[in-house]
Amino acid sequence: MSSPVRSRGDARVDQQRVKKTRLSRRSWLQMGVAMAVSVHLSAGLALAQAGALGLGRAASSLEMASWGPIVGPDGDGLPDGGATAAAGRTIYERRCLACHGATGQEGPDTALAGGHNSLATASPQKTVGSYWPVATTLWDYINRAMPFNRPGSLTSDEVYAVVAYVLYLNDLVGAHDRIDAETLPGIAMPNRDGFVSDPRPDLDRPSDP
Repeated sequence: MSSPVRSRGDARVDQQRVKKTRLSRRSWLQMGVAMAVSVHLSAGLALAQAGALGLGRAASSLEMASWGPIVGPDGDGLPDGGATAAAGRTIYERRCLACHGATGQEGPDTALAGGHNSLATASPQKTVGSYWPVATTLWDYINRAMPFNRPGSLTSDEVYAVVAYVLYLNDLVGAHDRIDAETLPGIAMPNRDGFVSDPRPDLDRPSDP
């Protein structure tokens, strides 16, 4: 049986196929190297820019101390001092009214008062008076996050005063009832039974030694 005869044209076609295969492999290799270099340079540039812009730093011990302790539901961590709603009205009008309204209901930001007995309705209103389960959380939040434009700028007595006034707007304390570390944890919030404890075992507090 005779061997198949190949023309010169067939030979040229085979040579072109070999060249294309080599070029294709070389192109993929070059592309891979280029991508690796690009990623490396991009990462380096991002790190250089972060350093040049001074993004991020460790909080100083003085800053962390200024945030104070975390106040628990039982009032653990509340500082000395105290105030009444009567004293808190002036501070509220100066530092809080623009965002929350004269009675704590007008806004434009989150309503602080009102919404009593509304949680089970078609239009629930979640305010301090209708939704929050414990009053001590109000002190912790105001102390750390308010006023919005200068969080952490209120003294402990001023925080107690604003807390007292917000509670007063919700008809939970009288105008001259003193709010302090002793009295604040004892205020019975309307929705105190509306929350349940988280049963996940990984959230359990470690037992005391």
